[in-house]
Order: sequence, then structure tokens, then C-alpha cells
Amino acid sequence: MAHEADHGRRTSSRRRRSARGRALRITAWGVATVLLLATAAVGCLYLKLNGNIRGIDINALLGRDRPRDVDNGSMDILVLGSDSRSGANAKAGGGQDDGTARSDTAMIVHVYPGHRKASVVSIPRDTLVDRPSCAKPGGGTAPAVSNEMFNEAYAVGGPACTVKTVETMTGIRMDHYIEIDFTGFQRLIDALGGVSVTTSRAISDNESHLHLPAGTHHLNGKQALGLVRTRHGVGDGSDLGRIRLQQAFLKALVDRVDSIGVLGSPARLYKIASTATGAITTDSELASVKKLVNLGESLKDLGSRHISMVTMPVRYDPADPNRVVPLTAQTERVWAALRADRPIPRSATKGSAGDEVDTGGVVRSTPQARDGGAE
Repeated sequence: MAHEADHGRRTSSRRRRSARGRALRITAWGVATVLLLATAAVGCLYLKLNGNIRGIDINALLGRDRPRDVDNGSMDILVLGSDSRSGANAKAGGGQDDGTARSDTAMIVHVYPGHRKASVVSIPRDTLVDRPSCAKPGGGTAPAVSNEMFNEAYAVGGPACTVKTVETMTGIRMDHYIEIDFTGFQRLIDALGGVSVTTSRAISDNESHLHLPAGTHHLNGKQALGLVRTRHGVGDGSDLGRIRLQQAFLKALVDRVDSIGVLGSPARLYKIASTATGAITTDSELASVKKLVNLGESLKDLGSRHISMVTMPVRYDPADPNRVVPLTAQTERVWAALRADRPIPRSATKGSAGDEVDTGGVVRSTPQARDGGAE
């Protein structure tokens, strides 16, 4: 009887071990399946996000006739806001779809070695410049011209012509190119949950559909687009006043990105990433999620207080007050400072029409809410 009892216990023990083994194998296979599915899902998301990004091979389009590529840790990025009225942009921009696009906003972002400081130089879109010859997107070549509005370069030859024009003006090679249009900008601000700014006086502009009393406001995408596009709500109604507002808003946007804490929320991170990658056009060297993430990582220590913003030194054209012309000697001092990785001297912009526009301090960044509703 004892032998039978021992045999029963051993049989029962083997059954329990066998059952545990099957359970462990099932669990292992389940975990492996979940991991496999998760990896596949991440891969699909990665491919989707990569597929969102539109890349332009600036290097191939411009060839070797460019300023020297300086490899000292500094970085120069041409950031463009385009005013295309095609598709959803017609509604966002408040105009008709006329089949054309120009650079509504242009900024050269110079990041100094170490990536802890930057200077931003805004180029007024109505500046009369010497545009070099450019390849046309549909074929053929647009000959070089003098005294043409800066934003015509984009209309004539797209991003590559704009980059070539900037490089000809400055003698600085643009390492990267980033473009965003009306709709993309509006969606990106909404994905971030809005941006907080404080206005020192009321801003009202029917053309940009913006009406803000003096005080602190948490702007959604539509309001933010109205703010960076308004010309008649503040100052003298010129593009120079709008540039000052854009610079102030950009600092608030940097503060918002810094405060948002997206890594703690995968849903928020994906929403922002999906919106951002779908909103921009870049040079081909930036046209992947990995490269954009690497760029973001390299700039993570760059706060708004470390960013100096100026407008390219200009004066109103005596022949046409709706146009501006560069102050040649002062403009060259700006570009020389960037080429040498030095701060832009205050004297370089003193007396410039852009420096005297009465919009300084009208808009400023304000403490950014951390939750902001971007989920």
C-alpha cells in the first residue's frame, strides 16, 4: 500500500510539473507573440511616420557651387513658412487657391558649437535681393535677376532656389531646410495643446481673423496662425511688425515644447510625432524619424533664453514703401558674425527699420501649462 501511495504521489507530482511546464510554455509563447506583435506595430508606426515626411534632395539640386561646409559643431538651418493656398491651406490662410506659393516667413537659425546657444535672423519676405539663376521645378532655368522680392525665389524655383538665394546672400551653407505651411502649423500647435502668450495691448485684425484683448491667452492652432500672420493688428501694418510677433511667438513655442513632457505619455508623443512629421518638408538628410529625433536630441539644452533673435538690417525702399532693401554694410556684419560663430553685435541692427517697428514687447512668452490638453 505504501508503494502504491508513493507511486501515486510521484505520478501526481509529474502531472503537476507537466501542467506547470505547459503553462510556462504557453505563457512564454504568449509573451513572445505579444512582443512580436508589439515590434511589428512599432515598425508599422515607424514606417508610417517616416512616410509622412516629405524630403527634398537640396544637395543634388544645388551641386557643388555652394559655400564651404564648415564642420565645427555649428549648424545652420533655413526655416520657411510657405503661404501656399492649395487644398486646406486656402481656408487656413484665408485666401483663394491661386496655384502659387511663396515663402511667407524665412528664418536662418544658427546654432553655435555645443548647441546651447543660437541666433535667429529673420529675412523680410519683401526684401529686394539679387536672386541667382535657379532650376525650375518643371524644367528649364530661371535666369538671375536683381532687385527681386526675396519670396519670389520660392515661387520661381521652390525650396532649392530659396536655399541658393540665402546662401548667395550670406556666404553661409545651409546644413538643413525645414518648411511648414499654414495647415501644418495650425495642426502642430493644436497637437501641442496650444501655446500661452501674454499681450501688452489688444490685437485686432479681421484679415487674419485674430481678436485678442490685452492679457494672457492660451492660443489654439487657429489663433496662433492668426498671430504669426497678422500685419494690421499691431505696429505700422508692415511685414517688419509681423516678424517681431513671429519671433516672440517662436520663443513661446520653444518654452511650450520644453514644458510639455511628452515622453510620459505615449499617446501624446505619437500624436505630436504624427502631426509634426506630416506637417513639414525637409532636406533629404533630415527626412526620417531617426534623424529628426537626433536633431531634437542635439538641441534639447537650447532654451528660449539662449536664443537671440534679430531681423536682417533693412530700410524702406524710397521708390516703394511696400518694399525694403538691405543695409549692405550692417547686413554683412550679421553674416560675418554667424560665419565666425560670434554673437551678432547690437550695432549691426541699430537704425534698421525692422529694429524700430513698434511691436517689441507686445507679445511675450508666459509660463506654459504642463498638461495643456494635448492628449
